[in-house]
Formats: sequence, C-alpha cells, structure tokens
Amino acid sequence: MSSDFIYGQDLASVYEKLTRMAGKAAEADDTAAFLERYSSGRSALELGIGNGRVAVPLSERGVKVEGIDNSDSMLKLLANRNNRIKAWKGDIADFSSEQRYDLVYCVYGTLTLLFRREEQIACLRSAAGALHEQGALVIELRVPALDGFVSRQRTSTTLVDHENTFIKAEVHEPLQQNLMSTLLWFSGTSVRRYPQRIRYVYHQELDTMAEHVGLELAERWGDWARGAFTDMSKRHVSVYRRASL
Repeated sequence: MSSDFIYGQDLASVYEKLTRMAGKAAEADDTAAFLERYSSGRSALELGIGNGRVAVPLSERGVKVEGIDNSDSMLKLLANRNNRIKAWKGDIADFSSEQRYDLVYCVYGTLTLLFRREEQIACLRSAAGALHEQGALVIELRVPALDGFVSRQRTSTTLVDHENTFIKAEVHEPLQQNLMSTLLWFSGTSVRRYPQRIRYVYHQELDTMAEHVGLELAERWGDWARGAFTDMSKRHVSVYRRASL
C-alpha cells in the first residue's frame, strides 16, 4: 500500500485535533460499544489502528486489541497513549497472522485508502485468514457522494469556524473509482496541505469482494448506534462472517 496519499509525518502531529473537529473522537465510545459485541469480549485486530482512537476504548472494555498501521509516527502516538496494546508496522493489503481473532475491524473508511481494487480484495482475504471460524469482520465505509463534480473536479468547504477553514479540492477518476484530493487547512496565518487518494466502494461491490474471499454479509447498519441503513445513509457499518458451506 502506497503511503504517498496516506497520513504522513505531518498529519500525525495534528491527527487527534482533526478527528476531534470531525466529531470522530466523540464517536469512539459508540464504536467501541458496537465492536465489543462482535469480539465476544476476547480478541480483536484493527486494520489501520492509527493513534488508538477506537482501540483504546475497546481495550478498556476488556478486549485484547492488537493492530497494524503503516505509519511509524501514528504508531508512536498509540504507544504514548497506551503501551499495552500490541501494534506493528505493516501493510493491511498484505499481512498474515499466526494468531486468530474473534474480531477484525477496519473503520473510518481506511479500506478505501487502498486505491486499487486488487489491494482491497487482498486486504479482505488477509482479514478473513486472521479470523476464528466464528469470527466477524466489521468494516465502516462512507457511501460514495459524487454529486457536484464539474469536468471531474469539485471544490468544497468542509468546515469554517472562528479559527479554522477547511477546503477540499478533488479530482474524480471514474474508471478506477479513484478520488484524488487535497485538504487545505487555513488556521491563523498558516496553511497546511494534506493530499490523499482513495478508491471508493459501493456496498454491493464490497459484498461481492467479500464473497470472493469466502465471507458473506451478516448485518449492515447505518451507524454505530445500529440505525437502519437506507438510501439516505451517508455511511454503513457492515458485518461479515465466513460463508456457510
């Protein structure tokens, strides 16, 4: 997995602030409560563990959480926050584990940071291989929102307050289902730039890719509070288990 478009050294230093401003920090407890049910209170592996935003509250519920991330700086943030969670540097598109987990999870659209379909399938295959026979794979993804593009380009203001302005510029590559974006963060007299590339995935395609690696959809929700997934939902939380023979 290329790290060129994923959080690098600069983003790690402000990641906690960004997730807090996006409302994701406040959501972490709800996420952990949801995931705890599928870990059976025992073991879990997070793909893209980052700074432990979800892993730490999940571990505080008695779940033994481990994780993988491709960023040394993010792993350092996690270690400074909680040194009891085992995490290692690796590629979530291609990993193997001798241990088997009750739960493997990938949240906050991390799967889409693998911007090739083959990498996404490889990630699902690795995740399936890390599951106990009765284990569950939980994936949180945004529903692709592709309105507003003109000549495959779109610019939007994502947040404005008395201190900060966030502007996102995007280019759509429909054949690859790629979005190349740059987030510009204006704060005081400073401007910070964070490029990213993703491959968006519709929920039907995710189901097909999961079936390809021997998993089948067990449940799908519109949020961590187990709200219904509808045509108005902006994201989904999908739960997969091994396909019945």
